[in-house]
Amino acid sequence: MSNELDQETLALHTGIHRSQFNEHSEAMYLTSSYIFESAAQAAARFAGEEPGNIYSRFTNPTVTAMEERLAALEGAEACIATSTGMSAILSCVMGLLSAGDHIVASRSLFGATVNLFNNILKRFEIETTFVSATDVSEWDAAIRPGTKLLFLETPSNPLTEISDIAALSVLAKKTDAWLVVDNCFCSPILQNPLQLGADVVIHSATKYLDGQGRVMGGAVLGNRDLLMDGGIFGFLRTAGPTLSAFNAWVILKGMETLKIRMDAHTTHAMEIAQWLERQPDISRVYYPGLPSHPQYELAQRQQKTGGGIVSFEVKGGKEAAWRVIDNTRLISITANLGDAKSTLTHPATTTHSRISQEARDQAGITDGLLRIAVGLESPKDIKADLVRGLL
Repeated sequence: MSNELDQETLALHTGIHRSQFNEHSEAMYLTSSYIFESAAQAAARFAGEEPGNIYSRFTNPTVTAMEERLAALEGAEACIATSTGMSAILSCVMGLLSAGDHIVASRSLFGATVNLFNNILKRFEIETTFVSATDVSEWDAAIRPGTKLLFLETPSNPLTEISDIAALSVLAKKTDAWLVVDNCFCSPILQNPLQLGADVVIHSATKYLDGQGRVMGGAVLGNRDLLMDGGIFGFLRTAGPTLSAFNAWVILKGMETLKIRMDAHTTHAMEIAQWLERQPDISRVYYPGLPSHPQYELAQRQQKTGGGIVSFEVKGGKEAAWRVIDNTRLISITANLGDAKSTLTHPATTTHSRISQEARDQAGITDGLLRIAVGLESPKDIKADLVRGLL
């Protein structure tokens, strides 16, 4: 498929490999294994001497179609699909790093990512130093001879801090380290980290790529040599954090509407963010599309829009924040995001509850903080729902 096509066209037409039935919609291949024409062909495929499917733990036509479509949207040479976003991060780290290696990571990360780096990887002698998401000098100071990976998510979860991908790419290349960017909040429609110098892009396909809260999935994207020969695909093939064919098919269909959904999410989020700034019970609003955002100018350069996530501080701490949540009737109380329906969560007691109080304090996650993933409902109705708990 030509890269000259626009993203909304690529999202509809990339990855289609029709069978002998010439179906219009992509086929779903629910099979665990594949038949070989001969013993010699089986041997050739297992040896990597002949292309073709072997076993659905690591090769499946529906999953391949999903990988090709997402790679086209991100402008990547290759994509490896995984069972979840966290398994994408795990596959990337375990595929590229070894005992004794060092990671520099933003301290403004999803709570499960912090736990993976802080607790699990440490048991395998892979250490992580956490630094400011926005202060490039802290990243530079934290780099040491064994540093192999710089890891960040931008915008960050939940405060939507913006990291300078291009500047961190310069640091990574100077250190001979890989720069890995979690692009979950923006999706490839709003931001393309590879074009800004990142080596690897991570996605939780569970979020905007599916777009309706139906299935789980993840993806690792980047240079073909790094992904396929550098160890990431080898880890997936052996360890098996595999995306199912059914989930891949659902995500394929979700990506068909990704562009128009992201346009709506961001338009609605901007209206909600501007409205929240005017509410007397709100002390601060975090949204990259607002001029009040600390990295507003960087966001204007790095992203196409502010995105669909708005976080805000409710005066009165946890009690007041919970009152807002408990008085909603329309917005879903759930920790997921990227759904067509708006979702609302209290990060300190949900998504970031398993990290220490000290880590939450360093990341700026207070008891009064709420995160709304603005959906496709009328902004008027979303505002009316939030008002119930603010009065």
